[in-house]
Amino acid sequence: MQFRGSNNVVTGFVLFAFFVTAFATSAFCQDTPQVNIVPRVRPTPEHSAPSIRLDVKMVMIPANVTDMQDRPKLDLHREDFHLFEGAIEQKIESFAIDQAPVSLGIVFDASGSMRNKIDKSFSAVEQFLKTSLPGDEFFLVQFSDVPKLRIPFTPDADDIMASLSLVQPQGWTAMFDAICLAVNQMRFAKNPRKALLILSDGGDNNSRYSGGEVINLLREADVRVYALGLFDNARYLKKAAEDTGGAMAVIHHLNDLPDAIDKLSTQLRSQYLLGYYPVQGQNDGKFHKVKVLLSEAAGSLKLHTSWRHGYYAPY
Repeated sequence: MQFRGSNNVVTGFVLFAFFVTAFATSAFCQDTPQVNIVPRVRPTPEHSAPSIRLDVKMVMIPANVTDMQDRPKLDLHREDFHLFEGAIEQKIESFAIDQAPVSLGIVFDASGSMRNKIDKSFSAVEQFLKTSLPGDEFFLVQFSDVPKLRIPFTPDADDIMASLSLVQPQGWTAMFDAICLAVNQMRFAKNPRKALLILSDGGDNNSRYSGGEVINLLREADVRVYALGLFDNARYLKKAAEDTGGAMAVIHHLNDLPDAIDKLSTQLRSQYLLGYYPVQGQNDGKFHKVKVLLSEAAGSLKLHTSWRHGYYAPY
């Protein structure tokens, strides 16, 4: 069966569908909201959030304060201290009395000149070791012509005394080399707080290292020096103690040894620890000088202050 005009009908239907679709699409586009994508503007530097410098580390400066009788003064406050790096005063962010365990190296002079002083010196070291606290550790470097590590790190003070009892004084004095050996041993220390107790009766006369090289090693390793200078020739040990924030006692009579060792032990256990972030912190690998002063009120008490005189910045 055939219908007339069928082609016309189909053509009309297609045109009708086209107009309906066009109308619907036009209506949809008019009702749909227009979306404009605008690039986000970066904040200008003056409106950006402040950044935190992660490369600046807190510098810790140990400081001793004693009265006219060399007794520690332990009732001072943060406000009693002024700390300078170079000529710029720094804000003290951390303040405490340092009572942490210590890794202590004993550097003992066994040269020939110690022959008549050896028994008193043994007793002085033994007295010092009796003040040890839980967590402390010790090692022994003995020196004459050359330094020798007699006892590596141990928590047992009796090991140190057993080794010292075998010492036979003889030979020359290689004190600088002995200190270098002791600083190298500090690489194995378990405690962040590191110190040397140096006992000697004279100046160096047989070392390969110089005194200046030794001071630099002590500064870099952050090792504090507590020294007993028997009789004269103690100038170098005094400088080493002052530069590292330790203490020095000069003994002119052997009978004064017990009192001197007691004062050194007390000062080792009675330090202030001042922490700050350098105002102009630089990772330049250079030595930065530090100075600690007491406030006018604290200074009027005629107190003596010693401190670590500086630090090496990292690269």
